[in-house]
Amino acid sequence: MSTRDLRFAIVGGGMAGILAAIRLKEAGLTDFTVYEKADRLGGTWRENTYPGLTCDVPSHLYSYSFALNPDWSHMYAPGPEIQAYFERVASEHGVVPFVRFGEEVVRLDWVDGRWHLETARGTRDVVDVVIAATGVLHHPRYPDFEGLETFGGACFHSARWDHGVRIDGARVGIVGTGSTSVQIITAIARRVRRLTVFQRTAQWVMPATNPAYTEEQKAELRADPEKLAALHARLCELFDVFANGVVDARSSQMQMIADACRANLEENVKDPVLRERLRPDYQAACKRLIMADGFYEAMQEPTVELVTEKIVRVEPEGVRTADGALHDLDVLVLATGFKVDAFMRPMAVTGAGGVRLEDEWAQRPNAYLSISIPGFPNLFMLNGPNGPVGNFSLIEVAELQFGYVMQLVELLRSGRCRAICATRDAMERHEAARVEAARHTVWSTGCRSWYLDDRGVPAVWPWPFTRFREVMAAPDLSAYELA
Repeated sequence: MSTRDLRFAIVGGGMAGILAAIRLKEAGLTDFTVYEKADRLGGTWRENTYPGLTCDVPSHLYSYSFALNPDWSHMYAPGPEIQAYFERVASEHGVVPFVRFGEEVVRLDWVDGRWHLETARGTRDVVDVVIAATGVLHHPRYPDFEGLETFGGACFHSARWDHGVRIDGARVGIVGTGSTSVQIITAIARRVRRLTVFQRTAQWVMPATNPAYTEEQKAELRADPEKLAALHARLCELFDVFANGVVDARSSQMQMIADACRANLEENVKDPVLRERLRPDYQAACKRLIMADGFYEAMQEPTVELVTEKIVRVEPEGVRTADGALHDLDVLVLATGFKVDAFMRPMAVTGAGGVRLEDEWAQRPNAYLSISIPGFPNLFMLNGPNGPVGNFSLIEVAELQFGYVMQLVELLRSGRCRAICATRDAMERHEAARVEAARHTVWSTGCRSWYLDDRGVPAVWPWPFTRFREVMAAPDLSAYELA
């Protein structure tokens, strides 16, 4: 069999798209284009620029394994530093010339054994393989509050932060109490005239100090790559313990996490009334665990008010709650999360036999091992539906997945087949096992979270992360249809 030349399209220039481009180049597969809808690389780190933005995974873990960075400023690096890291790695690995900026892919059609691609600008391309690196946290979810459009002040989503709006000395309201909101609250509580926090659900907060690395520490890591690699490996081991703990709601690791969260609340919130209003009524880590330093201190600032009454509508002057109170505001921030089930959508994708992705995912998104969708040959997702998400590095997830994908690509390249995708039987068997296993995880212990699908089933990898590594080591070709 002769080696087949392949052309690739990578959809998205965030963390996973940059990874895919680098790995393709390393494999000598240079006939590819990265289609990026924005004018810069970086994905969610480009989109989110709000005050206090940091990663909740240690920086030396949230790094490409092949581009470890000795110069992180803090244990949990600020967002602009992470964005700069991705842009630097892309530049150093020669990715930028392969990127078409301002080109949002709007259509993918499988025609005569190849993918026909179209962008919003009208650019067309025909490729053999599509790598969908479209990310998860990039389509903001807006609340449907009555009267939201009537608000007389500045109103924006946290992922669309308007830096032209002055918040110093202003009356600011923030809707939501997830990781984003906690970071914003901690950053601005002492800058504003008044900060009104609208809380629907209290959150468990894991204490996570964020020390700065000294110049001596950075120089030491810079001079000794082996020490840097050992630090990365040690963090991987520590977060494996966490990841393996949350898949068993009764594990000793989960008990330790719950104890640490409870102590953080009880030791740091002095007012007993406020303490109980901030105390969740569900198990720690049922929702995405918040890793933060200084949040409880910020909530006790005299400028901060916690509102737990339901929002009934937004008015020109502010927010009206169910108790009849009107909370006067100059700025309203919507820290209300993302459409985490969008993945490739709203892109129109049509696979073999005219099957549409929108129909395939009419109930909910699904993909075999989060990578391959039956009926959509040569289309591989990174960080797709039902994969490992949580308080660990999605970079490692993407690296493992891309190593797996490259083994499928090699089947195409070698001429063994011209098209490959998971079988429906394989996906359905995997999904049945996943749903059953998910019932025993901490995410199924009785809370509402963005991890849950329309059935209330956690849309995540429910087994130990060590099992994910094992599965990603080599594809089980009996689960695939080769044509």
